Amino acid sequence: MTKKYAVCLTALFCAFTGGVFLLSLLLPKQEFSQLENRYLEKAPALSLEALKDGEFMEDAEAYVSDHIVGRDFWVAAKAWCERLSGKKENNGVYFAKDDTLINRVEEPDPDLLAQDMDYVDALVGNVPVPVYFGLIPTAAATWADKLPAGAPTADELSIIDRLYFSTGAETIDMAGALAAHKGEAIYYRTDHHWTSLGAFYGANALLEAMGLEPLDLNNYHKTTVSQDFNGTIFSSSGVRWVRPDQIDTYVSGEGVKVTSYFDGTPTEGSLYVDSYLEKKDKYSYFLGGNQPLCVIETEHTGAPKVLLVRDSYSDSLAPFLTECFSQIHLFDLRYNLTSIKSYVEEHDIDAVVVLYSFSNFAGDKNLFLLGR
Repeated sequence: MTKKYAVCLTALFCAFTGGVFLLSLLLPKQEFSQLENRYLEKAPALSLEALKDGEFMEDAEAYVSDHIVGRDFWVAAKAWCERLSGKKENNGVYFAKDDTLINRVEEPDPDLLAQDMDYVDALVGNVPVPVYFGLIPTAAATWADKLPAGAPTADELSIIDRLYFSTGAETIDMAGALAAHKGEAIYYRTDHHWTSLGAFYGANALLEAMGLEPLDLNNYHKTTVSQDFNGTIFSSSGVRWVRPDQIDTYVSGEGVKVTSYFDGTPTEGSLYVDSYLEKKDKYSYFLGGNQPLCVIETEHTGAPKVLLVRDSYSDSLAPFLTECFSQIHLFDLRYNLTSIKSYVEEHDIDAVVVLYSFSNFAGDKNLFLLGR
């Protein structure tokens, strides 16, 4: 390489990096990334303490990374480079078979799990109605045969078995119900949630545990409401080459009254919120997304009332439960500090269900509220 060529190459590199820096500095800053479905880092506050412990530099690096011009392109380019180099993973996401993206699940802390189970058992002893406990395995467990060979991920099924053995609650065999249909589209390929079909099988597992009549899929008509859903795993992975998912419904929602409590006050809700189908966060089409409390009243006035302490998986489960219960009360402990014991007594609840996906249960920091 000649000196002149080296100087020219260096000048081009400096011009490129300088241009990127200048544009990143001058262009308006976004607060929210629709593609990644998350809020971007804010400019860090400068303080002597933050400088001393290195926090300022870490925050500054995260801020620059989030606001560099052309960020979406660089994120996708990194994922392509990982794939072309032969790697089977990027940002904790496996490039699995059948155009599927699957999150790697880290081995949970056994001490924290034991503590969480104590909270579940505290609820069992605290309320005068039956308590049912269910953990929904992730696609990494049910679709393990789709993962790259030797891909490390937590042994969810063994852990779930152990937790079920330890609890005084009635358990729900979600893992068995999903495994029996693992050849079907029971999870989204670009999102961590189960599909409406997966939720149907989950609903029957719950009904079986409660001794209620199971639902028959032949009694429903599937309606596809979207064919361009790119979910949370698509957002975090940087992968842009997989085809989108479709979102289906089976229950019409007619004859159902939904009351949502997004900010603590009751507002008229719906099983399905069509406006979300035009947004990136299409999964919030079910019930309208995260909310502290949602109450669904059905025409089956003689049926039991059930309280679900749950995560977002139950948003797409709820429509199926309208077939079997007079009222479904959906409780999200991330936003709702109400005493479950008091709520059960006040609303004449007949059964309580604690239902979480495995990953959310292992990482939830609000389960201590179960015993209040």
